[in-house]
Amino acid sequence: MTQKVALVTGSSRGIGKATAIRLAKEGYDLVINYARSKSGALETAAEIEALGRKALVVKANVGDVAKIKLLFETIKNEFGRLDVFVNNAASGVQRPLMELEESHWDWTMNINSKALLFCAQEAAKLMDEGGKIVSISSLGSIRYLKNYTVVGVSKAALEALTRYLAVELADKNIIVNAVSGGAVDTEALKSFPNREELLNEAKEKTPAGRMVEIDDMVNAIMFLLSDQSSMIRGQTIIVDGGISLLV
Repeated sequence: MTQKVALVTGSSRGIGKATAIRLAKEGYDLVINYARSKSGALETAAEIEALGRKALVVKANVGDVAKIKLLFETIKNEFGRLDVFVNNAASGVQRPLMELEESHWDWTMNINSKALLFCAQEAAKLMDEGGKIVSISSLGSIRYLKNYTVVGVSKAALEALTRYLAVELADKNIIVNAVSGGAVDTEALKSFPNREELLNEAKEKTPAGRMVEIDDMVNAIMFLLSDQSSMIRGQTIIVDGGISLLV
């Protein structure tokens, strides 16, 4: 995969960081995107460069279309192409439904949903030889999770958009899918007011006998980015050890 380029948004930590490093091990040069954690992004870049690959660090809030355009302009100027786009950056307000405000809705929907549409548009322009797009969703898109209303709705929109992108970008040889995970103990989960409750439920009830780990998510992402999955289009692969099968 020499000379191939991958963008992973929100890759300063967690699943995004692990995915970026795995892609570097597979021979990709990386674009590391972050919004707040510059130190984390630089650490990710250093690990990638230690593997002998290039790492371009770009600060951009992907909830802002103007920042998205600058991000992809930077990629075009540095690499002139893009082969893989992992739409991982996410944010959201964790509050009961009756406490949600318009600003909470706009912030969450912009980063978790709008970003996919406008990043995908720009990514497609750089995928002259085809490419792969994989987004990260969560079980809140299809089932009720406490305090998760606006995030769950934004992830449902992401999964719907994945289907539309898969059809409309197919003639450009761009394959679009998503991976939805059960509870994973990452830095992002610390923002959940009921974090301990979620973790305990996952530990006790997951049919597979253990929680989902970061590597489980990365393995699914890498499968969807491989040639082995070329006939999987517009799908959301659930990686949850079976917990969503329970009532």
